Amino acid sequence: MVRVNFEKQLKELQDEMLIMGSLVEKTIDRSLEALKKRDLVLARQIIDDDTAVDMKRFEIEEKGIEFIASQQPVAKDLRAVMVILNAITEMEQMADHAEGIAKIALLLGDEPPLKPLIDIPRMAAKATSMLRRSLTAFIEQDIAAAKQISSEDDEVDNLYDQVYRELLIFMLQDPKTITRATYLLWVASNLERIADRVTNICKRIVFLITGKYEDLNTSKY
Repeated sequence: MVRVNFEKQLKELQDEMLIMGSLVEKTIDRSLEALKKRDLVLARQIIDDDTAVDMKRFEIEEKGIEFIASQQPVAKDLRAVMVILNAITEMEQMADHAEGIAKIALLLGDEPPLKPLIDIPRMAAKATSMLRRSLTAFIEQDIAAAKQISSEDDEVDNLYDQVYRELLIFMLQDPKTITRATYLLWVASNLERIADRVTNICKRIVFLITGKYEDLNTSKY
């Protein structure tokens, strides 16, 4: 019965982490929607809603600490709880990056688009896909998936390079575009950081399974 209760509480922690992951993924998607559609109302709503993500993180953290204190997990079980606590911290930061994109949408306001948004939405789609699959890899304790997802960070880095090069050309050709180009570069940087944080989660998943830290980031950054 003790072990059954232990497993039940651990599963509840995992489920809460997945709920937070879904909330963060939605926040990222909405921030890109606000940017693309110049939806200033939505941008302000995203900023206001950031508190909900923060509170979710603190709620899970409190439950995790209580679980450690009451159940005293050891070895792999303890590592699993630590991965959850690490993942929610990373995800809170991802939501902050998404909030940053919403703030940039407000800064752009009703300024005419500098260029069609192509690579930036691709970065967002890749980053959210990586996040979603990394949490599945944790639940399934799939080390191969964790390593694969981590390697995909290079794709996001390459897209960032492409965005940087294109925006630099705009700035060099017409100094009047510098402000708008800089804002879009900040957007791309936020998305690149989100993917980096997913890689951090994947690193912890490998640690959970093997008990050893492994540098999964083969990117040039």
